[in-house]
Amino acid sequence: MSLIVEKPKNYRRRALLISFLAMILVYILWNMPDLRGILYPINLFVTYIHEAGHSLAAILTGGSVHSFVVSQDGSGLARTIGGNPALIMPAGYLGAALFGSILFFLSNRFARYSRGIAVALGLFMLVFTVLFARADESGAPVAIMIGSVFGALLAFSGLKGPTLLNMLLLNVLAVSAALEALFDLIYLTQNSGASRGLVTNDAAQFAQSFGLSPELVAFTWAGAAVVMFGFALWYGAYKPLRREINDAYASITTRRGKAV
Repeated sequence: MSLIVEKPKNYRRRALLISFLAMILVYILWNMPDLRGILYPINLFVTYIHEAGHSLAAILTGGSVHSFVVSQDGSGLARTIGGNPALIMPAGYLGAALFGSILFFLSNRFARYSRGIAVALGLFMLVFTVLFARADESGAPVAIMIGSVFGALLAFSGLKGPTLLNMLLLNVLAVSAALEALFDLIYLTQNSGASRGLVTNDAAQFAQSFGLSPELVAFTWAGAAVVMFGFALWYGAYKPLRREINDAYASITTRRGKAV
């Protein structure tokens, strides 16, 4: 493991700075139409995570996965068999938000292990892609390409790249997944009938299946996404950094007391 883990050296401050830069970068790209094209591969990555969330929920609730696809327009579709629909349907948006929040927490709370986290995530994506990703109806293997490229990139970066590069990569992916899921849910609170082609959005489908208001479902899911990412920010970055600063201040105060 010496290839992956490095000795700690102010990782808390670096992690907070990098996560802050990642959030600014994603926000700028998201709000500048001329630059949104740069986010296109990351948007496809988030769709991949969205469909993987449905797939994993089916497996964890006793069902199985036939396949999942990602299309060039950013839409996706997971084909599952059995399982619990009440957990499978929310697992797209909430799964992406949870993925982003957990990844943000891990890559900041355990910043010096970011290379190992990148390797583990990359290998998981490669295996998951081989097992379940398929070409869409037009024959475009978008899901296969996204899973293979990002999986290989993460694994290679974790094995060969410096810790700071891995921290930035993981934070950008984490923030993108969490915030895009949140932005999509906020959009659905105002456009509950939004769909892509014949595919109805998950919130509307969930509401129809259980006799609820689509706006209420989207609002509730958006609130859950905010809470998850808020916990990741607090416990992954802010609280450890505050403890480090307090320890450093206490150490300085102690040394001055001894000198006097």
